[in-house]
Amino acid sequence: MVAFGKKLKERQLEEWQGYYINYKLMKKKVKQYAQQMEVGTQDRRHVLKDFSRMLDNQIEKIVLFLLEQQGLIASRIAKLDERLDALQEEPEISQITELREAYRVAGQDLLKLLYFVEINAIGLRKILKKFDKRFGYRFTDYYVKTRANHPYSQLQQVFKHVGIGAVVGAISRNLHELQDRQGRSYLSIYDQPVIPLQDPVVDSIKAAVDRLSNSTNFLNFLAQHALIMREELPAPVEEQVDDSNYHFMSLFLNLANTFLYMVNTYIVVPTADDYSMSLGAAATVCGIVIGAMAVAQVFSSVYFSAWSNRSYFRPLIFSSVALFFGNLLYALAYDLQSLWVLLIGRLCCGLGSARAVNRRYISDCVPLKIRMQASAGFVSASALGMACGPALAGLLQTKFKIYKLTFNQNTLPGWVMAVAWLIYLVWLCISFREPSRENEENTQQESSQAQNDTLEKGLHQPLLITSLEKPSDEDDPEVDDSEEAAEESRLPVTSMSSAYRLLTPSVKVQLLIYFMLKYAMEILLSESSVVTTYYFGWSTSSVAIFLACLGLTVLPVNILVGSYISNMFEDRQILLVSEIIVLIGILLSFNVIIPYSVVQYVGSGLIMFVAAEVLEGVNLALLSRVMSSRLSRGTYNGGLLSTEAGTIARVIADGTITLAGYLGRSRLLNVTLIPSLLICVVSIVSTCYTYNSLY
Repeated sequence: MVAFGKKLKERQLEEWQGYYINYKLMKKKVKQYAQQMEVGTQDRRHVLKDFSRMLDNQIEKIVLFLLEQQGLIASRIAKLDERLDALQEEPEISQITELREAYRVAGQDLLKLLYFVEINAIGLRKILKKFDKRFGYRFTDYYVKTRANHPYSQLQQVFKHVGIGAVVGAISRNLHELQDRQGRSYLSIYDQPVIPLQDPVVDSIKAAVDRLSNSTNFLNFLAQHALIMREELPAPVEEQVDDSNYHFMSLFLNLANTFLYMVNTYIVVPTADDYSMSLGAAATVCGIVIGAMAVAQVFSSVYFSAWSNRSYFRPLIFSSVALFFGNLLYALAYDLQSLWVLLIGRLCCGLGSARAVNRRYISDCVPLKIRMQASAGFVSASALGMACGPALAGLLQTKFKIYKLTFNQNTLPGWVMAVAWLIYLVWLCISFREPSRENEENTQQESSQAQNDTLEKGLHQPLLITSLEKPSDEDDPEVDDSEEAAEESRLPVTSMSSAYRLLTPSVKVQLLIYFMLKYAMEILLSESSVVTTYYFGWSTSSVAIFLACLGLTVLPVNILVGSYISNMFEDRQILLVSEIIVLIGILLSFNVIIPYSVVQYVGSGLIMFVAAEVLEGVNLALLSRVMSSRLSRGTYNGGLLSTEAGTIARVIADGTITLAGYLGRSRLLNVTLIPSLLICVVSIVSTCYTYNSLY
């Protein structure tokens, strides 16, 4: 297994070795503190003070070296600027080319400096996390708040890369001038801000800067919402990002698959009760009809995740074919007068759920510099599909026959989606390009060979050390701690049980929260047609408008949370408040004493749905940060775990609706809300207990 310290050591530059964070020394110190506190020779206050001082010294060492290197690069650029000014009067092609290469060399050195900052930032986050885990104290929150907000903050230099932007701007501007008209350009990058400079060095610098950017912006919030996990350590400077696997049309087809699947999921919701009654079943059987797709998705998520290890094209083909035939059966069930055909059709649609493939494609085949945008596109496509599904059902209010086939509000969703998937299938076969697997296979072989070599030699790789440490430190048994190796290994897990064992208590609580919010949302959406018809006499069009309006709130809510709320409050504060608001929405939804009104139903539903959307975004953002790195790849990854938790919640919710239907439609609303209420209370209590125990 490859420990985090070894990965850090592999990434560091040898000539700067003495200026990196001394991860190994600090880790040993944490262990020493723990031993001293166990025997009572140290109290917590002294430990916190001593560890804070050590961190301050480490950060000061990093920052002073960073400023020194920035100054050297700035001096070189200033001298190059003087040569550029001289060339403006008497431009020569050979000198322009030479000067351009000199700026690029300066850019490469700046890139090394950016990687230096990022590796130290990761090491700092890791040691803070280890301290919190060892002592059960949220020292990270205290340290970051007190240091980052101070007017003389050195921590800002590490996490906000202060001053580097000016150097990036100088290199970009001058390379732009040398590129245009061979040094005789009359426009600068400031006159053409929308036109990017086509230079690989500048592109690499921008990608590195993006990785260092603050994580509270909207795009990154949406990317975390998609739970597409990224590698924690940056690639070394010498490694060039291989963009050969990236194909825009293939990415677009993946997002189109996501959109169509969400439309397919929700297009039947407004009419599922009517369809069930037309086949001789009770209206509440709509729960089984809607939930059949989720039942199949529980299994399809696993095999699609495994399939994506070998191919992306073939799973998408299978998905399209399964959804085409599933919708065809759904539409034909009316003329065949068979509820079983209807359910089999929905099961086939669930077997075509390729969301695991869509996530995996973005994670593996999209370049890092646009992966955040692609991840945000995944969430946006899902939200748009969720809104368009019910809206489209509301437009299909017509009835006619062609030969013996009936086309009405019940069957048209199946026919429309069958045609849509057939068109998508043709488009997929024409335009999709299967990414190459050669690089991935070579990497796996090299990794396997390296592990075998390590086992044969019997060596234990040390954590990050400096050149000032003694060689004997490399035999530190702490390096081989099984907990560390299991947590920080890069090897993916091989089973669902192994993945479950890697989950910390806080991650389990967050998966419980995800289960709760998906259960509550599914109850609200799936029973909306039955409830509104019984209490208010709504038509299919009215139900469709209500559901479409709920779906349209998803993106605005995420913009609000990602751009503003997450900058003002801590994620755990937003998490708890959102859970409480969901609870309030559930309580307001009960029909107790007063006559049930449209205002009460719509208002409480909107409160619960919007709060659940906020909760989902923040919860998945937290999951993407605290989940083990071993769950970032392979079949049994973090995305699969969250998908399974949400899908199982939907299955149970839809089953609850059908079972509650046996008690009568008058009791359906309250009976289905009781489990939502209980699960929400349990999740709130679990959240308070888990996170309070960490302070």
